[in-house]
Amino acid sequence: MFEVAVIEDPAAAEVSLDPVRARLLAELAEPGSATMLAAKIGLPRQKVNYHLKALEKHGLVELVEERRKGNVTERVLRATAASYVISPAALADVQPDPSRSPDRLSARWLLALAARLVSDVGALLTGAARARKRVATFALDGEVRFASAADRAAFAEELMNAVTALVSKYHDETAEGGRDHRVIVAVHPSVRPVITTETETKES
Repeated sequence: MFEVAVIEDPAAAEVSLDPVRARLLAELAEPGSATMLAAKIGLPRQKVNYHLKALEKHGLVELVEERRKGNVTERVLRATAASYVISPAALADVQPDPSRSPDRLSARWLLALAARLVSDVGALLTGAARARKRVATFALDGEVRFASAADRAAFAEELMNAVTALVSKYHDETAEGGRDHRVIVAVHPSVRPVITTETETKES
């Protein structure tokens, strides 16, 4: 089982977005049969089987083992990943194109860049899985608290200059056998999790 899998096929994306099937995928982080799942989510086994077949058809769940119980064969399935990300490639005709309106101060352009990142890395993961290789990547994730908007602007300017200098130092257009790598650096306000109190939950 992968930690994260990227869904690129539109039909697979549609299947995964069904609420019942999404619940089944979550439950199948651990192997289970239709009978076990039916008891957990409160649906008839036949209906659960129907949804499982759709998930299996699109490679979102896989067969772990078959258990013989009298005249019945029980199929035990497991999700192919602990979590899934739907690639913008699944909506190829309308996926964002960051080259259309590059603007380093635009949140929508940042979103388009992020969408391309998911799409590109998803394609790399798919190819690497077929070739049984790993993808060479590197990422940083952190937070910085700015005292003022002026400090934030100064930080962005210094960051841009530092990254530009670093890219200029290592970029070699004539390197024989070299491979291009995309560099994306982003800064955006942190999103705090919404904490729902027990009282609010009951009232809603």
